[in-house]
Amino acid sequence: MKTKTILELLTLTSSVYVLARDTNFLDKISAFTEKGKDEINKIASDSQIDENGNELDLADKIILKTNELKEELHDKIEELVVKLYKKINVAHLDEIKALNEKIDKLDANVALLEAKQNKMKA
Repeated sequence: MKTKTILELLTLTSSVYVLARDTNFLDKISAFTEKGKDEINKIASDSQIDENGNELDLADKIILKTNELKEELHDKIEELVVKLYKKINVAHLDEIKALNEKIDKLDANVALLEAKQNKMKA
């Protein structure tokens, strides 16, 4: 049991050492922290009113902002997926449906042309 604990402590210590050594990483974390604090303070200071005319609590404001960020993230992910599909040339489901509709229209046109040709022969 002691050997396991020592190994865990050594692993944790080496991980902390690597993170502490990387000052760029720490600077990024502190920048994100400050940005997060500023955003939370902004959300808390803004007054928002619900559909009943009551002012929202801080928790409700945070939930509302979280939902907005979730939608933004969903949109960004969708854009990135579309770009990836185009980059690796994978057909998207909408493109496949559009191509199938074009094929159906072309088949109908071919059938009409064949009917006209058969009528001319007769």
